[in-house]
Amino acid sequence: MSASAIFILDLKGKVLICRNYMGNMDMNEIDHFMPILMKREEEAEMTPLVSHGSSHFLWIKHSNLYLVAMTKKNANAALVYSFLYRIVQVFKEYFKELEEESIRDNFVTVYELMDEVMDFGFPQTTESKILQE
Repeated sequence: MSASAIFILDLKGKVLICRNYMGNMDMNEIDHFMPILMKREEEAEMTPLVSHGSSHFLWIKHSNLYLVAMTKKNANAALVYSFLYRIVQVFKEYFKELEEESIRDNFVTVYELMDEVMDFGFPQTTESKILQE
């Protein structure tokens, strides 16, 4: 899979929390994501993958959040999306609802979970019962 970083953004594109797993990308690349997404939305050309130069953003929207995986490599998109949806489930099991407020209120826990579920860009365990131990 090799996702370089995972971001959780609010609806305006402001980074709430992020985790850089590989250190091979400029973390400021995420600033290009929201303008590109808004332009595509206006043009009715929405796609689940957005590219800017050599950076690729694989994203999902949940409630009032965007979960974005950023990569430069030829990542397995199905695995990335499976991971993003699975991490939403993990956060919901921990916080009941996944929304901007739950991310802000549980910042340390969210960061620790992001650290546990992926190692150097590769998914590890996403089973809540194991993570709670």
